[in-house]
Amino acid sequence: MSATAIQRLLAWAIALTLVALPVVGLLNGWYAADRWPVRRLELQAEFANVSAEQIRAAAGPAIGIGFFAVDLAGVQKSVAQLPWVEKVEARKRWPDTLVLRVYEQRPYAHWGANRLISREGELFQVPGASEIQGLPRLDGPDERIAEVIAFHRAVLAEAVGSGLQVSGVSLSARGSWTVHLDSGADIIVGNEHAPERLRRFLQMYPRVATSGQGAFEYVDLRYSNGFAMKWPGEPVAVPASAPPPPATPDTAPVEDA
Repeated sequence: MSATAIQRLLAWAIALTLVALPVVGLLNGWYAADRWPVRRLELQAEFANVSAEQIRAAAGPAIGIGFFAVDLAGVQKSVAQLPWVEKVEARKRWPDTLVLRVYEQRPYAHWGANRLISREGELFQVPGASEIQGLPRLDGPDERIAEVIAFHRAVLAEAVGSGLQVSGVSLSARGSWTVHLDSGADIIVGNEHAPERLRRFLQMYPRVATSGQGAFEYVDLRYSNGFAMKWPGEPVAVPASAPPPPATPDTAPVEDA
């Protein structure tokens, strides 16, 4: 290549650099950061647990900065750190507007003492989580959360029409299931044949409910052919296929179908 050609290439490279450098510098906020400032913040969200004021405060440092100098990733990170915020999308609209779309966590259930499960099955924590009303209470090892959710849904389906109101389920570290009722009673299902045991009890429960003994304290389903039921007093085993036990002050008779 001749010296003349090399000089022409260098001239073109310098010219392109001189054209591109101001544009790159402007877009990255290297200079003129105070020109064309962002003056408006537009929020696109349905607020249930996070307020517009909280979002505006978190995004506040971006207001007043030059349009091309606003750090969208920084704004997203700042707003995403607010309680209840799942994710944030940020964009700029010429000439002076910062647009934020905020997605809130949608709680499905309590998990343990102070965490929540989102409808997507993800665990999250917010202040005052334990006081939130109207959510089922689930518990178990974190790595088995999907299994606990599935069992809870199955229990709700089985309990339809039984007259029992399920408030939650729990899975012990050893794999034993317990169903919790709104009345405060527990149904101890165990870790073997849990669906079958629960179904057998729910099928027989209407006969027990007509005994007149009132609300029971707990039921233990960990029997091969029956269950034990406790009212105030001593528990009594109620085999699913055996004749009803004698009535006592602490137990109710179970009539054969």
